Amino acid sequence: MKYMLMMHAPRGTGDYQVNEWSPDDFRAHIGFMHQLNKELMETGEWVDGQGLAAPGEAKLVRAAADGAPVTDGPFPEAKEFLAGFWIIEADSPERAYQIAARASAAPGPGGAPLNMPIEVRQVMSAPRTDG
Repeated sequence: MKYMLMMHAPRGTGDYQVNEWSPDDFRAHIGFMHQLNKELMETGEWVDGQGLAAPGEAKLVRAAADGAPVTDGPFPEAKEFLAGFWIIEADSPERAYQIAARASAAPGPGGAPLNMPIEVRQVMSAPRTDG
């Protein structure tokens, strides 16, 4: 089963709080993420994963009556925002939860675990349309 793990970062001003971390703390955090991704690749559980641009760059888009895009935003004062995601292939929800807990414990300033919330949702397959 495929699962999407969505890392939510706490409210901010439109910039990531990591911009205020020391270079060593930032390198440790990114190094942890690279190691986690490498391990998921080695176990065959990796499908995809990406970090996202700061929420100050986000736009909410909907179609106007004529189909043209209408944008709103950015939304820098949100309660929390999506910082990044993984798509994984896991044998069970429990395994997806284990991976999410590991990602949640990524180090922050001073190496302390951040314990960021990671939303876990199964990726559903669309029904067949070819009859």
